[in-house]
Amino acid sequence: PTPTIVSTPSSPEEEFKYFVNFVDVNDSEPTTNVQIRLADGSRLVQKFNQTHRISDIRQFIIQHRPTFATSSFVLMTTFPNKELSDEEQTLQEAKLLNAVIVQRLK
Repeated sequence: PTPTIVSTPSSPEEEFKYFVNFVDVNDSEPTTNVQIRLADGSRLVQKFNQTHRISDIRQFIIQHRPTFATSSFVLMTTFPNKELSDEEQTLQEAKLLNAVIVQRLK
């Protein structure tokens, strides 16, 4: 019998190239990176256009982690802690450029 060879990514960057990019980013418009700290302790970093909405971040979380699709959660800023309740605001309007967002389960 021949042993089975299992290939593992050599680095986190190598691992991330296998993920599908769920957000359509227009590089000709201003962009920003948003770090999302998930309720399960993991974190995601995603590039968004400044015109993306808070609702786009929620959709990104659900698409990237389908287990949260059935969970009720809120998105919050770090310090000062503020719930992002108006999900129609753009990232620029909500002052979330290069920000850290925290997911809290209800």
